[in-house]
Amino acid sequence: MMYLQYVNTNEVVIIGGGLAGLTAAIDLAQRGKQVLIIEKNRYPHHKVCGEYVSNEVRPYLQKLGFEVQKLTSVEITTLQLGTYTGKSTEVKLPLGGFGISRYVLDYELYQLAEKSGVELLFDSVQDIEFTDNKFMLTLSSQESLVAEVVIGAFGKRSNMDKRLNRSFMNKKSAWLAVKCHYRNYDFPDDLVSLQTFPGGYGGLSKTENGQINFCYLAKYKDFKKYGNLKEFQSEVLSMNPILDHFLESGTPVFKKPLSIAQISFDKKKPVENHMLMCGDTAGLIHPLCGNGMAMAIHSAKIAAECINKYLEKDFYSRNTMEKEYNKAWTKEFQKRLKIGRILQGLMLHTNWFDFVLSTIAGSKKMLAGVIAGTHGKPILQ
Repeated sequence: MMYLQYVNTNEVVIIGGGLAGLTAAIDLAQRGKQVLIIEKNRYPHHKVCGEYVSNEVRPYLQKLGFEVQKLTSVEITTLQLGTYTGKSTEVKLPLGGFGISRYVLDYELYQLAEKSGVELLFDSVQDIEFTDNKFMLTLSSQESLVAEVVIGAFGKRSNMDKRLNRSFMNKKSAWLAVKCHYRNYDFPDDLVSLQTFPGGYGGLSKTENGQINFCYLAKYKDFKKYGNLKEFQSEVLSMNPILDHFLESGTPVFKKPLSIAQISFDKKKPVENHMLMCGDTAGLIHPLCGNGMAMAIHSAKIAAECINKYLEKDFYSRNTMEKEYNKAWTKEFQKRLKIGRILQGLMLHTNWFDFVLSTIAGSKKMLAGVIAGTHGKPILQ
């Protein structure tokens, strides 16, 4: 991969080299476009993430040359839902999915990007200005770049959001996310388990190496009542019998858990300052829906298609590109995000959720329908 050191004019610059950024870069590069990713962290590295990918994006990944079956044998088919009062049920996932760590997934996508001719610069964007139908980017290294098109794929929350004065940044978010991998615990390969605790919920699923990813979301105000993560987990998460047994029996792999504060589920705009936003940068679905990774990949596909038209067709203006991306993104994801917000509210309402899980005969069909509403159909083209 070529590393840029001088001022350059680029067809496409992608800010952020996570799932959405890497996928969009690979897609565009394979269409013959010149693509530069600006990513601040070198690969591989762990990220706070549920690490379950819906099979809806599997055909698309395979089309790009990403062979899932060579990286993981963890095929997830069943969703377990439970509350801290001990009520639980299991439902079949509409499409199923696979378990894989972001450490491996992002690194493998990065290597595929390299083979596809994507350029990479390990740096961060300090400022961006749109003028004369071009983007002018200033990096922390003081390098300046020019781009015809820019994709924003810088994650859940970034300094770039503040620089762009995005509206959700003006509100304080209540949520804190924590992740750690565990070993020495007998957990089924085919299961993803979502368990509630007072004020939050967590997910358990296996990754490609047999380790179990445990990622949970909690209200920051609840966490502040305790001295540290260990105490919070012992006093709050362990009220759920399944989580209690897991935390008592499993052995943490990381020296300390990864965490992200100020996670916002407020609405975001898919297009800001003429930039096409992808993945969590465009909108964040509640983790309990288990579909954020697939949505990031799918949004990258939509963006790549719109950008390819803009770069190839004279009659396809920037305004048309932005409108079509906004329309396609909204059609594909807005309903899912809405259902995700509703589902979160229901799961955190323990009495209601206990009642649903107690009426198993009717709840499985209903819950399967709700879960299907947060997932899309397989991407076949």
